[in-house]
Amino acid sequence: MKLLPLFIRRPIEAVYERRLAAGLVGLERPRHVGIMVDGNRRWAREAGHTDVREGYRAGGAKVTTFLGWCTAAGIEHVTLFMLSDDNLGRPAEELGPLIEVIEETVRDITAEGRDWEVRAIGSLDMLPGTSARVLKEATAATAGRGGLKVDVAVGYGGRREIVDAVKSAFEEHIAAGGDPAELVARFGIDDISRHLYSPVADHTDFIIRTSGEQRLSGFLLWQSAYAEMHWVDCYWPAFRHVDFLRALRSYANRERRFGK
Repeated sequence: MKLLPLFIRRPIEAVYERRLAAGLVGLERPRHVGIMVDGNRRWAREAGHTDVREGYRAGGAKVTTFLGWCTAAGIEHVTLFMLSDDNLGRPAEELGPLIEVIEETVRDITAEGRDWEVRAIGSLDMLPGTSARVLKEATAATAGRGGLKVDVAVGYGGRREIVDAVKSAFEEHIAAGGDPAELVARFGIDDISRHLYSPVADHTDFIIRTSGEQRLSGFLLWQSAYAEMHWVDCYWPAFRHVDFLRALRSYANRERRFGK
């Protein structure tokens, strides 16, 4: 089917977007949204770019826009899945440009004047070069800002996070003079929840993944036990405000049972 000309399509989409937004007034919103920003390289190739870095750059720019949408929608906490620990095995010529864009994106969302409290989470010390230091320094400046809490997951793996949480719980207990056997005897869910990467260790309400893929790929495995999932067919750089509003509408129309 032939698309309508852009000068006709845009006004129609604007009317539809306003109706979507109006229909969400007073409806339940997720407090914590996880977003899997997938499809940057495929977007670049389909857009005719010979350099996939153009997809990374477009995806990085969309992050700032997306956080603005979340702020306006009253979302309290966002976790952005930007690089998995599995991705760290990519060739240096591919991994390097991606990490550069991640650093640029983090600098942008932590810039003076942004009302976002940002934290980089994941196995940061596994990143090449000085990337871990760059990310830690950039996000440290946002501590105490308040507003939207943003976790940027870089070198992140959900299984690794759970393992690290268990290790951290035992290290803390032993450092305080406790008996490891005593901790084993009483070890429970809260012992892991308190030692996750994010200081805001609340459960995730809603996970969105772009690119049409329908799997978690290790994202927030512990926090997403009762999360609602929403799959979007478009690639991340092409994700629109109307797609975000549709996702919120989908969430609002669900009955959350929490395993009951």
